[in-house]
Amino acid sequence: MIKNYIKAARLRTLPLSISGIVVGAFLAKFSVPLIGGVEFDGLLDVNFLNEKNYLIFILAILTTIGFQVLSNFANDYGDGVKGTDDNREGEARMVSSGAITPKQMKMAMIVTGAITLVIALLLIYVSFGKDNFLYSLIFFLLGATSIVAAIKYTVGKSAYGYSGFGDVFVFVFFGLLAVVGTYFLYTKQLNLVVFLPAITVGLLSTAVLNLNNMRDRVNDAKVNKNTLVVKVGAKSAKNYHYSLLILSFITAILYVVINYQSTWQFLFLIAYIPIVKHVIFVYKNKEEVLLDGELKKVALSTFLFAILFGLGNIL
Repeated sequence: MIKNYIKAARLRTLPLSISGIVVGAFLAKFSVPLIGGVEFDGLLDVNFLNEKNYLIFILAILTTIGFQVLSNFANDYGDGVKGTDDNREGEARMVSSGAITPKQMKMAMIVTGAITLVIALLLIYVSFGKDNFLYSLIFFLLGATSIVAAIKYTVGKSAYGYSGFGDVFVFVFFGLLAVVGTYFLYTKQLNLVVFLPAITVGLLSTAVLNLNNMRDRVNDAKVNKNTLVVKVGAKSAKNYHYSLLILSFITAILYVVINYQSTWQFLFLIAYIPIVKHVIFVYKNKEEVLLDGELKKVALSTFLFAILFGLGNIL
């Protein structure tokens, strides 16, 4: 039974989900009173060589993993009870296959959501302490919103994943909120320039979702799961995919140009080598089922980008 829950958690999605946390932490280490900074809490002084900052990083990673697993459980449950996954391509889903009952999956969602909320509260307390109630309240509301959004993606009659809004969810939560939110946890500052790599991560993450939806386009159309791909069609979905990847490259380059310190900052270009190969594959692809193997490649390329982009900014 535990093995089935591990499968439902879809561990291969975790590197993608923590990419934004990695980028946000590295940017905080880079210590930007860069262009566009708005200071909220005194002078910026981020010293990562202390237990508090390591703890913030660990708790942020655990919180994000919790949100991702919850989202995967909810996706498995929502699509399973609606019958969406009955004839899907790719790996089997646990509810639709009968390996986990809807009741069991619902309980797993409740437990995962509760544990994630507790970890998120610890993260907020460690970062802001007792003296920043407003910050704590804002991040608590963001955490609660993340939980609701993760569940409502496919669960319920008004599931927004069935209306073409899943791309917005991924872009905002895995890109903007993950990067900028993590940066703020450390620095207590907003910096407009930090939104550029946040947009990059958001676009790459959205590309993974779009690729998933391209693979499932035919089946999704049959079961009235109106993803953006279903709405615009196969050809436009490919063009949209190229746009996401190209724009992600442009925003990353723009950040480096604005905050140029050394050539090490272009280290992230290595991560775009497999992405370029991926674009060529998608362009030549005629059988959407074959896109399944590309999901892992783009997800891992995004994680590689996060590591190389971060290292390039502190070397």
